[in-house]
Amino acid sequence: MDEMEEELKCPVCGSFFREPIILPCSHNICLACARNILVQTPDAESPQSSRASGSGVSDYDYLDLDKMSLYSEADSGYGSYGGFVSAPTTPCQKSPNGVRVFPPTVPQPPPQQHLLPQPGSLPPIPRNSCITCPQCHRSLILDDRGLRGFPKNRVLEGVVDRYQQSKAAALKCQLCEKSPKEATVMCEQCDVFYCDPCRLRCHPPRGPLAKHRLVPPAQGRISRRASPRKISTCTEHELENLSMYCVQCKMPVCYQCLEEGKHGTHEVKALGAMWKLHKGQLSQALNGLSDRATEAKEFLVQLRNMVQHIQENGVEFEACLVAQCDALIDALNRRKAQLLARVNKEHEHKLKVVRDQISHCTVKLRQTTGLMEYCLEVIKENDPSGFLQISDALIRRVHMTESQWGKGTLTPRMTSDFDLTLDSGPLLQTIHQLDFVQMKVPAAPMLQLEECCTQNNSATLSWKQPPLSTIAVDGYILELDDGNGGPFREVYVGTETICTVDGLHFNSTYKSRVKAFNASGVGQYSKTLIMQTSEIAWFTFDPASAHPDIIFSNDNLTVTCNSYDDRVVMGNSAFSRGVHYWEMTIDRYDNHPDPAFGVARGDVLKDVMLGKDDKAWAMYVDNNRSWFMHNNSHTNRTDGGISKGATIGVLLDFTRRILIFLINDEQQGPVAFEGLEGVYYPAISLNRNVQVTLHTGLPIPDFYTPGEADATGSVC
Repeated sequence: MDEMEEELKCPVCGSFFREPIILPCSHNICLACARNILVQTPDAESPQSSRASGSGVSDYDYLDLDKMSLYSEADSGYGSYGGFVSAPTTPCQKSPNGVRVFPPTVPQPPPQQHLLPQPGSLPPIPRNSCITCPQCHRSLILDDRGLRGFPKNRVLEGVVDRYQQSKAAALKCQLCEKSPKEATVMCEQCDVFYCDPCRLRCHPPRGPLAKHRLVPPAQGRISRRASPRKISTCTEHELENLSMYCVQCKMPVCYQCLEEGKHGTHEVKALGAMWKLHKGQLSQALNGLSDRATEAKEFLVQLRNMVQHIQENGVEFEACLVAQCDALIDALNRRKAQLLARVNKEHEHKLKVVRDQISHCTVKLRQTTGLMEYCLEVIKENDPSGFLQISDALIRRVHMTESQWGKGTLTPRMTSDFDLTLDSGPLLQTIHQLDFVQMKVPAAPMLQLEECCTQNNSATLSWKQPPLSTIAVDGYILELDDGNGGPFREVYVGTETICTVDGLHFNSTYKSRVKAFNASGVGQYSKTLIMQTSEIAWFTFDPASAHPDIIFSNDNLTVTCNSYDDRVVMGNSAFSRGVHYWEMTIDRYDNHPDPAFGVARGDVLKDVMLGKDDKAWAMYVDNNRSWFMHNNSHTNRTDGGISKGATIGVLLDFTRRILIFLINDEQQGPVAFEGLEGVYYPAISLNRNVQVTLHTGLPIPDFYTPGEADATGSVC
């Protein structure tokens, strides 16, 4: 329980709390210390004066405290009220806990008007007095009740009492006639402390005494001094007992507060129910903090082991270095001192980093353990209102302390390995150039799964080096297979640790891996990551590759043109495998133009009708008929045209290597083109008389049966 002692000391006097009171900011202070840090404010009426201490204002939060602060945090002194007043130039004093204490700055009265308090009485609270919390430096003007308006922290007072009793000297036997021995038990019925000989002689475990309950002396001391739990009374109505809990103000209230006070319209709950609820919340928060403390203890063991490993590795490395340097005779001896200095410097640096981390973690763990023990003692209290007065603050502190043990806190800042190797191969005449060289290849990178993803037919991969690796890395090599169980191939070589690969096949499973390299060679591969691309192709028109006359709208799904000549626009996804189907609806059709629909290579001409060159395979159609066209060859004239509202479908089947067109869900003519191989983009050509909207991610039409090579009908 030694770690808990800091939780039980006043931030002003540095001693154990005596008659602690709870400030509105949830911090505690001794009642006497509160009087010592009072500051008298000017007599001018302050708009905040109505917000008295302990008045239970429901919106009394940190924002309000900041607004009410009379002193900035950069100059937050604490006035001490006493019988005499001092000039403002009086130097500040410090309490045993380091808190600054200033004498008040009120005008000094004449010498004959000294305001000495009477012996045994406390001085009165001056008018418009202000108190500033010594921990968060927020100030509050007291009302007419003064310090009596702050609730007493009976729970903290009970914890301090138990802690001091546990540290007290050993109890003595009450029946020893000479030189009383240390008591070993206490009889709760007899109310007597016994040593072992006196217990056997005077309190044998038989007869009526067999039913007496014997307890350890420390427990007996507490039970002897324990008194019945005091019934808490309201600070506003001193004759009323606290029986309810105001949810909005987060404080216990009495019946009269609900009838007459400001809590009448607030939500209230039973005091006992809220007591149990907050105890459960604090216990639950302590479970998480306890796990962090356990991890911290294990981490400290790991750090201490690292100190030993660093020392052992350092000694071993020094021995190898000395042996190599001695073999190089006179020339190596001149260089040996410099190399040893570097090793020692690295050795000391590693030790310093680890020891500093041990020291930092030890302090944090001590604070955490102290808070845990204090909270456990608070949970043992049977005073609901007293507990509820401090439970919210304790829960916040527990959560805040747990968050401080966040990611990276329990990770070593230094590795115990010495990643240096001495190269003894150079000739004697180059001995003056002798230095450490990097002889190790990089470790296998770690794929960051939370950042790796696929979207449509693109895959993004991210990786990093192991956190404790200090080996230099010149670059990385990313490899993917072909999405069909084939061999790996390099898709990226460079220094970046994130890469997006476009143009993959749809509905395919890709394996990916990455390795690092430096001047010494190529390291091991990372673990293989399996990624699945989208089952169905979702794409839009591509502004980057379109003719400048094309006009885009509707998130690049709708296109038209500002020219009377035909202009080409392609989709932003390419296909080379599987079966794909997409449609386009005619939003506007004026003066009977003949737009063309189909597929094209990436280098198709953009300023002529689609199909005029050998890079496109298309169907162009007017209001009465259609034709298929490739390399300016027109074939298969078919009756049936388009108008506003018509739908044109394009079906590309790589399993049969064919292209089919549909108008209003009916196949238009025979199979348009056969023998298609390679990579193709969806494409259309149109002029200003036509506007088209693209629809993707569609199922294969019912009339069509895909080839045996791909029965799903939706893979690229």
